[in-house]
This record gives sequence, C-alpha cells and structure tokens, in this order.
Amino acid sequence: MPNAPLPEPPVVPPQEGRPLRIDNSARGIALLLLSSIFMCSGDIASKYLATTLPALQISWMRYGTFAAIMLVTICFTGGFRRMRTSRPGLQVLRALGVTVSSILFVAGLHDLPMADATATSFVSPLFVTALSIPILGEIVGWRRWLATIVGLIGVLVVVRPGGDGFHSASFFVLGSSFFWAFSLIVTRMMSRTEIPVVTLAYSATIGFILLSLMVPFSWQALDLKAVLIGIFVGGISTIGHIFLIQAFRYADASLLAPFAYSQLLWSSIFGYLVFAAIPDIWTYVGAAIIAASGLYTAHRERIRAKQVAG
Repeated sequence: MPNAPLPEPPVVPPQEGRPLRIDNSARGIALLLLSSIFMCSGDIASKYLATTLPALQISWMRYGTFAAIMLVTICFTGGFRRMRTSRPGLQVLRALGVTVSSILFVAGLHDLPMADATATSFVSPLFVTALSIPILGEIVGWRRWLATIVGLIGVLVVVRPGGDGFHSASFFVLGSSFFWAFSLIVTRMMSRTEIPVVTLAYSATIGFILLSLMVPFSWQALDLKAVLIGIFVGGISTIGHIFLIQAFRYADASLLAPFAYSQLLWSSIFGYLVFAAIPDIWTYVGAAIIAASGLYTAHRERIRAKQVAG
C-alpha cells in the first residue's frame, strides 16, 4: 500500500478518550522518517517479488500478515468487542479502496523503477482535492485548483506520456493513487466516530478476505523464500503505518508534511542498492513540482481549518 505523502491524522472519538498529545516535533519527525523507511522497504521487497509473482498474490501475503498483526493487537487491547462500528458501510468502502490501491501499486512496481512509482504516487493529495467536491461537498477555491493543475503538470513530467521514458505501468500507480485518495476521503468521513486501530483492523481483515477469494485465479507455487519475503512485506509495512500514526501524537500534520516527501530519497537509495536503478533528472524535477503543489495544498487546508474553527 502506497504511503500517502499527506496522510490523514488519526482522530479518536471523544467517547473513547483522546490520547495524550505531547508536543515533541523532533520525535514526530523522527517517527515519520522511520515510517517512510519501513514502508519503502516493504515496497522494494514487493518489487522484488513482482519479478516472479502476480500482484494479487503479493498483496494477499501482505494483507495476511497485516490482518494477523491487527487482530492480535485488537485481542490484547480490549478484545473483539472493540470491533463494533457505527459505520460498517464506510469501513467496507475504505477497505476496498486501500486493497485495490495496494494491488495496483504492486502491479505498477513490476515495470517501473521505485523512484518513478513513488514520485507518481505523490499525486494522491491532488485526487483528494478533486474527490472532496462530489463526496464531501467541499468548495475548492481557485488557489487549490491552481495547485492541483501544477501538481498534474509535475505528474506529466515524471510520466512523460508519448516520450521515451513513458511506461504504461504508470497508469497502475495513478489508479493506485486515486483509490488511496478515495480511502482517505472515507477515513475523513468516519474519523469522528471510529477508532484508528479498529479501522485498520477492518481494512486488514476485509482486504485479506477479498484477496483470498481472488488469489486462486492467479496462484503460482510459492517457495519458502517467497513466503518469508511476503511476511516481511506485511510486517514491516504494518510497523511503518503504526509509526505514521504515532508521529501525529507529537507533531502537527502541517509540520510533518514536508518530511513525508523523503519517500523519494529512500526509494532512490533502495532502488539503486537492490536493482541498480538510477532515476533520471526529470523524475526529480517532476517530483519537486508535485511536492510543491502538495505542500501548498496542505497550507491552504490549514488556513481553511483555522477559518472554520474561528
């Protein structure tokens, strides 16, 4: 599952009690950077598996580990009575969104360099802006639309349709970003009533069930090495997501947002170490344009939130 450049901070419902917020910017940034490293490690391992296994099977192993970790966590933090939800429909929609996003991202990794896939996935916040209009009924001003257009230009620079560097697998990553953005919108819709760990547990469990129904149609024999790597992917990605959630306990999203783009650095390093892949200059130029657009969008979101609060 791609790591959102501008992730949604978890919101704990008042009836469950809000966790103690400790202002420690350095710790929040450190946790976010660790999250990026762990998630990129999971992605590079997924890319390694994608050379011999279909995306469905890789995602199935990933979600199997993810579901096991989350269900064990639920057992030791209050039992399955915590799985009660007041928004079952939205939980299912979110689970479908993140599952499809994961499948498409791994499919894109089969043919794209890590850095290119990561840079293209930065478009998620732009899709969030577009989807917030029909789904949430939000009014998007001309500044945010301009930032969205600039971000799309950045995507074109990375993808380069019609150019020598273009690969159709980029559409898989763009589709992954769209469904990830959809899941973020759904998360926002139920963030006032649902506990983050419960939402993660539902996403993991529903995703694993869905993938278990689909994976027999593309099954390939697994050796012990592939199984161990698949478990590694699920485990390290889940830990990365936990670090991401914890980062918001110590720092605001607006402070953390710039550091989330360190994903491109780790993707470039891991891609070079494992596959000897060196991104070209246009990947970095496009990523810089997309990042600037995303950061400005986050800035406008912060201003809008202050206006609503005031």
